Amino acid sequence: MGHGHPHGHGHGHHPHPHGDGHRHEATTPLPAAFDTSVPDEALSPEQRSRRTLLRRAGLLGAGLAAGSVPTTSTAAAAPARTGGNSRGGGPARGKGLLWLAGDHHIHTQYSSDGKYRVVDQVRQGAKHGMDWLVITDHGSETHARIGVEKVNPDIREARAAHKDTLVFQGLEWNIPAAEHGTVFVHPGRNEVAVLKQFENDYDGSVKGASDSTPANEALAVAGLEFLAEQVRRRKVADALMLANHPARRGVDSPHEIRAWRDATPKNHQIAVGFEGAPGHQAAGLPGPLGMGRARGIYDNSPGANSFAGYPLESYRTWGGFDWMTATVGGLWDSLLAEGRPWWITANSDSHQVYADTGARGTGGDFTTDGRYPDPVYNGRIDVTQGDYWPGQYSRTHVGADGFSYAAVMDGIRAGRIWVDHGQLVGGLDVRVFGGDRWATLGGALHVRKGTRVTLTADVTLAGGTNWAGFLPRLARVDVIQGDVTGPVADKDTFTAPTAKVTRSYDIGRTAGTVRVTYDLGRVDRPLYVRLRGSDGNRSAVGAMGAGVDPAGPAVDVVGDADPWRDLWFYTNPVWVLPA
Repeated sequence: MGHGHPHGHGHGHHPHPHGDGHRHEATTPLPAAFDTSVPDEALSPEQRSRRTLLRRAGLLGAGLAAGSVPTTSTAAAAPARTGGNSRGGGPARGKGLLWLAGDHHIHTQYSSDGKYRVVDQVRQGAKHGMDWLVITDHGSETHARIGVEKVNPDIREARAAHKDTLVFQGLEWNIPAAEHGTVFVHPGRNEVAVLKQFENDYDGSVKGASDSTPANEALAVAGLEFLAEQVRRRKVADALMLANHPARRGVDSPHEIRAWRDATPKNHQIAVGFEGAPGHQAAGLPGPLGMGRARGIYDNSPGANSFAGYPLESYRTWGGFDWMTATVGGLWDSLLAEGRPWWITANSDSHQVYADTGARGTGGDFTTDGRYPDPVYNGRIDVTQGDYWPGQYSRTHVGADGFSYAAVMDGIRAGRIWVDHGQLVGGLDVRVFGGDRWATLGGALHVRKGTRVTLTADVTLAGGTNWAGFLPRLARVDVIQGDVTGPVADKDTFTAPTAKVTRSYDIGRTAGTVRVTYDLGRVDRPLYVRLRGSDGNRSAVGAMGAGVDPAGPAVDVVGDADPWRDLWFYTNPVWVLPA
């Protein structure tokens, strides 16, 4: 049985072999805010703000040190190794990795339902500690004809104005026969041309290919193959696709997700994951001071194109996370149990921001201009919107081997990702050890059968208040483990019978760093482990029963789901493959 994962033990260093007529850019120096040789007085106000975030997380110029060690009767001490750094408000190095926080799902005035300028979103993202951002205006006939070209100068201006933030150009793909997805490419002279051709030829809205038919499903696969071909021909240095809000309308069937993952060869892998948690997290705030809808705007019901096998509860979020991710032993675990690298992210899906004072400018015509006029001051605080600025609530942390576009894309493809809400934790450093080898998130630890394997997670607790004005408290960390059982016969499988919460650790500290240590024993079969953490405010028995998940996220109540009272983090898995 093949695992299908490209990595061996350790995180490795994988320079990208492609270019758009030239090699990838060299890794740029650390942004000034994170370079301790640069004095505070030499920083701009924005850089000083970001340095303050980093200091509050206790990560400026210091590595994670082992703190208290929650244990169970089966826990063993971790091998003696120096702590790595992780990120809490800015890049932080750890064992060769730079953890960069970002957001791959952001809208601007070039979206039919957007409002803000590119520079507004980038400035706010930088303010809230984002190191990389992807501008993803909606795919549409207007965007394909005008917007995809017209937004590019704005993106390039934002790159020049905010050199400490990596700004990708992408778009939100109307996946034929399915939901939406982020598509983005490495910056270069062909970024607009490739995105424009992709949108015109493969967007479900542009091509009238939204219905769930075999022909439309094939068009989605062809779109991914097109992107891989552009990378192979070096038209662009790299391209990625991440499915957005996959369970929101029930139209992303299990067999489609598997087909996207398998559409392109491993060396040009394009579709690599989906949103573990959607944006629109403020939408669940109850009225009159909130939108009074569902977190993520997950308030739908099955439709004509929905996959009939999904239960009704899949159309809601669970602790702010998509049902496909939140269900232990559910769809995400079914992919991992096949040995499929398939990663989760979290982002803002920022269109119209809660408690903002801006409004669309008047005049102009979106269909003719491809954009709305610049926003203006509205004179009131708008509490009827459901979004946050990038980094204000959701964060996707990527382990990169440097500060560059290529390094972020390589880190995403490798699955070196953990996500959190509400700044629940400042940083994570997850390692799985066996013999003289180790692997981190997204990696595969290859060991001899019978080798004793140990997981350690150094967790930096929140070092300062979040946007809502309180200091988050991590109450519990769960270890989730499942067997790798190989490819399924039915491509619409969305359960994994062996996945379960194997250990839970109560976190008794409110500051500093704690180390969670878990002994997997002498491993004689392929398996994977992943982590989940919670503030402990809302829990319920998981969908597969108390024996699988005794205290998982509870279903979010439509109209009454304050996201700040229900915070979680999730990591991507680490595989253990004995031979």
